[in-house]
Formats: sequence, structure tokens, C-alpha cells
Amino acid sequence: MAQYELLLPKMGESVAEATIIKWTKQPGDLIQLDDTILEIATDKVDSEVPSPVAGKLVKQLFSADDVVQVGAVIAIIETEGTTESTPVTEPKKEEVVAPTVNVESIPGVAQLPINKTEENTPQDFKNSDRFYSPLVKNIAAQENITVAELDQVKGSGAEGRLTKDDLLNYIQSKNSGAPIKAVPVATEAPATVEASKPAVSPAKPVTSVSGGDEIIEMDRMRKLIAEHMVMSKHTSPHVTSFVEADVTNMVMWRDKVKKAFEQRENEKITFTPIFVEAVSRAIKDFPMINVTVNGTQIIKKRDINIGMAAALPSGNLIVPVIKNADQLNLVGLTKAVNDLASRARNSKLKPDETQNGTFTLTNVGSFGNVMGTPIINQPQVAILAVGAIKKKPAVLETEFGDVIAIRHMMFLSLSYDHRVVDGALGGSFVRRVADYLENWDINREIN
Repeated sequence: MAQYELLLPKMGESVAEATIIKWTKQPGDLIQLDDTILEIATDKVDSEVPSPVAGKLVKQLFSADDVVQVGAVIAIIETEGTTESTPVTEPKKEEVVAPTVNVESIPGVAQLPINKTEENTPQDFKNSDRFYSPLVKNIAAQENITVAELDQVKGSGAEGRLTKDDLLNYIQSKNSGAPIKAVPVATEAPATVEASKPAVSPAKPVTSVSGGDEIIEMDRMRKLIAEHMVMSKHTSPHVTSFVEADVTNMVMWRDKVKKAFEQRENEKITFTPIFVEAVSRAIKDFPMINVTVNGTQIIKKRDINIGMAAALPSGNLIVPVIKNADQLNLVGLTKAVNDLASRARNSKLKPDETQNGTFTLTNVGSFGNVMGTPIINQPQVAILAVGAIKKKPAVLETEFGDVIAIRHMMFLSLSYDHRVVDGALGGSFVRRVADYLENWDINREIN
């Protein structure tokens, strides 16, 4: 028998460590190729560590809540083979470094999610109350099996999880016409609920107290969000400027092209990539909005990386980042927005995809709100909230005099760090974003 050293995998160039959330396999458990062994978390993204080999887990070298460096040996797996066992060095507990909070990458900066994109969710994997490993999801996608169909297949794994063999047996039985064993509603289904949301640390039990009130312990991500919100308010004196924009041309253009756009690009176009494009153009016009503060130094950022707030199934928020957004055309922005939003909802973001944002956009209009005052995503110095688009009577100036017409109107609100962004800059910037939206070319080609 040989011993395989399982290493904590590299999760991105800027990610050096991760916290172990929980072990899904225990010493003595048999492991198949690609079985999930443990769940880990960076300061923002939770993910699973699959096994690259088949064998038996013989040792866990770290415990839940330990912080582990990328590349460290975290477990020993005994495999079939004739080679000698690999020497294993026990990690010293004092070598485990306490987590360093990267304030730029902590989630939940925006208070409300970006534009609703449920229509962009892949049909094969909408949210489910049951947990599926990436391998199972890939097999199901290749076989055109919907999540509703998967939910009915009995699992033999820990806590009722559906394993690769369970799914392959199901596919074989389905193709042969044999009867399929479904998950019993009263017995198996509840057992999978606890493991159904890998992106969230297991919540502590709800405790009832007198008067019918309940005490609910914050999960790990909510604690980080709370700390980040307080830190941002303590760090930056917040000021918010508002502008109302007539976006009638923009709305009419999208209505005109959305069908052809989807047929040509196989993507649905929302207003979000249009907002991102306008913000990117305005940042080029006012580059001092794209800065950070280090003591008494102002660091002007070269790249324009736009964060967009997205909701998670857990109810928490995350801010994936569109890197170099100013270098993408509208088609590229649409694909980036849809991809990041979809993978955010399905907990498939990579740690690097939530790092290094220089400006954040949030859509408070997702729930019909007309305006908001979002909290700055430190160490950025500004965040833009876009409100709901409403039809309203508005005064138009024409060559024949003023007229009243029904127009599509919306509010933009920019919160900014008054240490380095004065009212003139903040107000001019949000006005410029509105100008780009108001002056949208209704005859613009799809590009």
C-alpha cells in the first residue's frame, strides 16, 4: 500500500490560506476519485476539496476552523500500490497562521443584490435543497438530467448524498427502462438538508426564549459582512449624491435588440452590462474616483475592475469582480455579468474572482427601490447604486416648446469617501454616468 499526501490546492494567485469548514470524510472512510473530502473557505468564497485519488482516508492533519497555508499537507490517503509510503511530517500547531483579513475581498459590501438574473440561470442546475458534488453535476449536465430529476434519485453517500456511482446506476437503469428507486419523501430528503448548502458554514441551532423570540447565531459569512460594514463606516466619512436620469432610449434599445442578441450570442442581455459600461467610461473621464487610500497617500489604480453585488442562496451577498471592464465591449460585458452572477448563485466562484475590485455597482432597484445609500466597499472610495426604472411624466424641451411625455426614469446614487472625493468630483462623476445612459444611441449595433 502507498500513502498519498493530499495538499491544500492553489485557489488563485492572491490566495495564500484557507480555513477548514468541515471534513466530509473521516479516518477509515473509503474514498472514490473526485469524492469531496472537506470543505474550505477563504475570506469570501467557500469551496470543496475533491480527492485526486481513490483509497482510504487514514489521517486528518488539521481540524475544523484551522487556518492552513496553500500547499500544506492536510490529509493522508492510503492507496493501492507497491511503492513505499511517503514520509509524512506532522504540522506543528504553532505554524498555523491566524487568518489575515483582506478588507477588499470581504463579502456583502452592497446592501442589495445586482440586477435580477434568474432568467440567466442554467436550466440544468437551479437552486436545490440537496447537495451535489461538482462531478455529479458535470455528469448530470452531460446527460441532460435536470436538478428536479436528480432530487428524486436515492443517494448512498454520507447524509444521503448522491454519489457518482448512484448517478451512473440511475442513468443505466433509465436507459434500460428498469424502475428507478426514488428518494423517500419522509426519510431520505430531510437527511440531505444539512449538507445542501456548502457555501455556508453550518448554522447553530435556533434557540427559543421567553415570549416566542428566537436567537439565531450568525453564520461565518454574515459575521464578516457585519464586521466589514462597521469597519467601512469607521474608516470613511460617507457622502451620497443623487441624480435622476431619463433612460428611455436605453430601455427602448434593449427591448428592440434583446431577442436578436439572445439568438446570436446565446445570452440574455440585462441592464447590468449597460450600467457597467457607463461606469467604466465615466471612470476614464474621472480617474480620481478609481483610487484607494493608504494613510496620507492616494493610490490611483491603473485597472478598472468593477464589482457587482450578487445574492447567494443563503441570503448573504458576494461581490464578483469584472476585471478590466473598460476593455470589454457590450457583448463581452454581458457574458461576464451572466457568468459571474450564475456561478455566484451556485457557489462556483474562484477566490480570485472576488478580489481586486476598484469600484462597486449595486442594483437597489431589484426589489423596486427607487434609490439607496450603499456602504463603500473598502478599500475602494465609491459605490454606485442604481434604482428601479419607472415610467413617469416628465417635461421635455422641444423646438416647439415644453411638452409632458411618459418617460423611463431612474435614480442613481453615489456614496463616496469624503476624505479624498469632494462633492464636485462625486457629483460630476454620477452626473457623467447618467449622461452616458441618457444619451444612449437607440440605433446602436450589437457589439
